[in-house]
Amino acid sequence: MITLKNMNQEEFKQYISFAVEDYAKDKIASGNWSEDEAIDLSKKSFDQLLPKDEKTENNHLFSIFNNDILVGMIWIAQKGPTKPNEGFIYDFMIFEQYQGQGYAKKAMKEIETIAKELGINKIGLNVFGHNKIARGLYEKMGYEITNITMAKTI
Repeated sequence: MITLKNMNQEEFKQYISFAVEDYAKDKIASGNWSEDEAIDLSKKSFDQLLPKDEKTENNHLFSIFNNDILVGMIWIAQKGPTKPNEGFIYDFMIFEQYQGQGYAKKAMKEIETIAKELGINKIGLNVFGHNKIARGLYEKMGYEITNITMAKTI
């Protein structure tokens, strides 16, 4: 059974050390950042978005458990005072050894339930173009493309 629990400080420390590196790799793979600048830019992004770590206002970071086993994490934020009924999933991951077992779909359903409880009635997210598996999941769950950024190396 999949459950989402508020991330504690120790889980946050583990998450942030992985997330900074993972986000930097995605930005490099998508051609947005160079390898030289990626880690610094990634750290700055997380510092701006989560200045109070897992306790940052309007940000809800959850550890995803299958029974008592930690299988991933998800981070949703309310867009703020001007759009409190809109949320954005900043990060979502199922650890590699647990992928392909249906946990992602179940966790997405759980975060939608939590979002409704928070007063959120619309959720946005970003998916990197090279992440075809995640994009497929989101489309199956009813998420629609709102923007597409394209690039060509010449």
